[in-house]
Amino acid sequence: MSVIRSSIKMAIATFCSRILGLVREQVMAAYFGASGVTDAFLVAYRIPNLLRDLFAEGAFSSAFVPTFVEANQESQNESRELLWALFWMLFFITGTICLATMIFAPELISLFAPAFIKDPEKFQITVNLTRIMAPFLTFVSLAALFMGALNSLKIFFVPALAPASYNVMSILSMIGLSGVLHKMGYHPIYSLGIGAMLGGFMQAIVQLPLIWRKGFKPLWPKKFWTPRSTKVFKLLGPGLIGFAATQVNLLITTILATPIIGATSWLNYSFRLFQLPVGILSVSIGNSNLVHFSEAWKKKDIAGAKASLQQSYYLSFLTVMPALVILFCLSEEIVNLIFERGRFSRESTLMTAEALRMYALGLPFYGIYKIWVPTFYALDRQKIPVLASVFSIAFNIAFCLLLTPFFGFKILALGTTLSVLVNSAFQSWVLKKDLNLSWGFFFSKRIFKVVGATLGSAIIAETLLKVDFLSQPLLVKCLYLGLQILAIATLYLTFLLLMGERSAVNALLEKISKKLKRK
Repeated sequence: MSVIRSSIKMAIATFCSRILGLVREQVMAAYFGASGVTDAFLVAYRIPNLLRDLFAEGAFSSAFVPTFVEANQESQNESRELLWALFWMLFFITGTICLATMIFAPELISLFAPAFIKDPEKFQITVNLTRIMAPFLTFVSLAALFMGALNSLKIFFVPALAPASYNVMSILSMIGLSGVLHKMGYHPIYSLGIGAMLGGFMQAIVQLPLIWRKGFKPLWPKKFWTPRSTKVFKLLGPGLIGFAATQVNLLITTILATPIIGATSWLNYSFRLFQLPVGILSVSIGNSNLVHFSEAWKKKDIAGAKASLQQSYYLSFLTVMPALVILFCLSEEIVNLIFERGRFSRESTLMTAEALRMYALGLPFYGIYKIWVPTFYALDRQKIPVLASVFSIAFNIAFCLLLTPFFGFKILALGTTLSVLVNSAFQSWVLKKDLNLSWGFFFSKRIFKVVGATLGSAIIAETLLKVDFLSQPLLVKCLYLGLQILAIATLYLTFLLLMGERSAVNALLEKISKKLKRK
């Protein structure tokens, strides 16, 4: 149950952050809509965001946590030396990349959004935003380092809550700086870039007191290139490709979407909604599994490591499948309620909902992906995610280039979903061989029960729960959507109970209830 407890702590904190993230997107939609200038910000943000997932939330964290756990089991001095050696190395490496990004921003935008060249004003705004947000990479990389260390020490809540500071700064910047920038003769969209940069800084700073309190005060290391720090960067090397899959796939969709005004924004808003359950559930479960699986594996407790992995795999399916039903069946209602105001039109609602349905189909595969990749790092088999990424990226490029001209921008979202399916399926096949797992590990009766409950609740949601939603007043919409979500969750749990999953449902609800009471 340790994986469940850790996952719930992270999920609650992440939920707070993701709700603030939705508020940020609402403010952004109201101020700027799904327009060409919003597309400019999103393209500019993709560049540091791509590198963030490689240096921060992705490859680096998966390489660092098992090594830090190993060092801390030896002595706190060893782990403290490792932490601050990596801190300064990350600072200088990402700082150099930030400087290069600022210098070569025009060339980068020409590569990532060639359609913008035809509009000099949009192109220049995108270049300026890229330069403003370049330091974001350094700040969030250091924040992820602190998060990895705290998670290794079994502290999950505060690190998972830290990204909320990014959302708060972005919201305050849009509200407080847009008018000021306009009066000064600058485009208000720059407030988003400033907010993102300051938010990254705050994300690192809020974790520092806990690092200090746990006995890991800052120091200048005796040696930077110790055997353990070298090991982290050796693991990181192939991981730069392994964790690139999701962001490179998104980058491909950006390049293909930029010729369609608004398409980049539609894809972004839908992906943000999709990321709500991914961030709250999948990332929390994946990070928790990394700590518990790594600890058991380092102790040679093979049975314990497999048990932790199986529990995480089942828990991922159990929690993300009702979210899939909600996002797929209620896509228009959710987008309309959250975004349709100000400059965000009804057309934007319909287009964003189409993309959201395509992304929602990938929820279970994202959940698996977030568990398998860190697991391979703990097994010192980091080359496997690299191969999986190569296959999935190649598939996505071919799929999108072939079908987008015929079926439109929504194919870009479906291509991302299918590429993650290819990625997670390949890793599952390799993991089965590496850990000598049976097919029953992946396709147990419990998993089929979850799938059955999902199909049952989806069919009823599509046939019996639909109402005249879009024409209703705001308060009625809130009531309708709340009741629809509650009905789907109730249907899902009821189907599970009828199929004999009473113990799993009761345990999950009990843990959530206890955690909510504490908070």
